[in-house]
Amino acid sequence: QADVDKLGIALGKLAEEDPTFRVQTDEETGQTIISGMGELHLDILIDRLKREFKVEVNQGAPQVSYKESINGSTQHREVYKKQTGGRGKFADIQIVISPVDADHDVTKSPLQFVNEIVGGAIPKEYIPSVQKGFEASMQNGVLAGYPLSSMKVRLIDGSFHPVDSDSLSFEIAARTAFREALPKCSPVLMEPIMKIEVLTPEENMGDVMGDLNRRRGQLQGIDSRAGSQVIKALVPLSEMFGYVTQLRTITSGRATSTMEFDHYAEAPRNVQDEVIAKAKGKVKA
Repeated sequence: QADVDKLGIALGKLAEEDPTFRVQTDEETGQTIISGMGELHLDILIDRLKREFKVEVNQGAPQVSYKESINGSTQHREVYKKQTGGRGKFADIQIVISPVDADHDVTKSPLQFVNEIVGGAIPKEYIPSVQKGFEASMQNGVLAGYPLSSMKVRLIDGSFHPVDSDSLSFEIAARTAFREALPKCSPVLMEPIMKIEVLTPEENMGDVMGDLNRRRGQLQGIDSRAGSQVIKALVPLSEMFGYVTQLRTITSGRATSTMEFDHYAEAPRNVQDEVIAKAKGKVKA
């Protein structure tokens, strides 16, 4: 416990100094997860933990922050009913799940929730609970447990019981509907794509471009700058671990690179299968 407290104090001090440094604890595994601007950033922070704070850590491999999305739609009815002697539980919802509309701003709300209930089929006070259930469920997708990037839910019909229905029943019905319906919506895994710029001497261009191609990179352009060549490309983050070291090796230390997040894109099927298998514990990570 003393070591854990010591680590917590050290990480807290580092987070105060560096606003780009994030710390969180995985409740299931008890692991401390640190996030930063890149491998080098995290390597420096871990080195500081050891040198300045005398904290020894067992560090794991960097993890890619995948997301999940859907390409299809489905209609689903979910009835939640429970009877336990006294007052029971009841909720009945009919929903349509689909990708969000093109004009929906997912940065404001990943869930586009549309209430189409008419005639009081479901009382107004229960509608927010249905929305809450779907919002909470989106934190863990059905493929590998990654957050769902966006989703549209239309609440089109339903029913209630004047005694047994309550807000919690409708929230549970929404959570169950999510798990049951989403596999029918063609779920896919989305991977982060990074924008990379490499400044390299012209004689090393072939090796640098070949290495980026092997990392599933998509060349965006080549410019000249101060006697060197600037290669611009989009590359999946999962392929960029250890890149700085490799770039130094193939250019004898004469090239430099910068990398920043650009967008999420659907991962190739073989990558999806591998990530899903790891998440479900079928292969070693």
